[in-house]
Amino acid sequence: MDPDYEQPTVTLSSFKAMPSEGGIPTFEIGLHVLNPNSSSLSLDGVVYTVSIQGHDVVKGVGKDFPVLEGYSEQTLKLTATANLFAGIRLVMDLMNSPEKELNYQFEAKLDTSGFGRSIRIKENGTFRMDGKGDTRPASDAPPNPET
Repeated sequence: MDPDYEQPTVTLSSFKAMPSEGGIPTFEIGLHVLNPNSSSLSLDGVVYTVSIQGHDVVKGVGKDFPVLEGYSEQTLKLTATANLFAGIRLVMDLMNSPEKELNYQFEAKLDTSGFGRSIRIKENGTFRMDGKGDTRPASDAPPNPET
């Protein structure tokens, strides 16, 4: 155990809808990882969930990430396909009340090598299904008139 060890920082750098075949939404998720330590950071894997408009549409895993050298940063890309049934429920909800901007919640646990350390993140924001505009974290979203 290194007393000077600092928890690496992981932020959601991008979340966007991608063109997909068959009508099932596909998303590209970017995770920006910052290693503030002198030792390398090896990620064994990641487990993540994406909820859109309250529906858990994506649950996925990833592995085989490159080692992040000490005092460096890197963006990891994940490609996720929506759960068919959750996607159908989301589409039905959107047909009943179409919205241009959708709310999302992203949760992930990144497992690191050694000593059972893991990194957890949870972020909320908005995006557009047509791919126009940028994804915005909740802190940048316009105020909700219902609050």
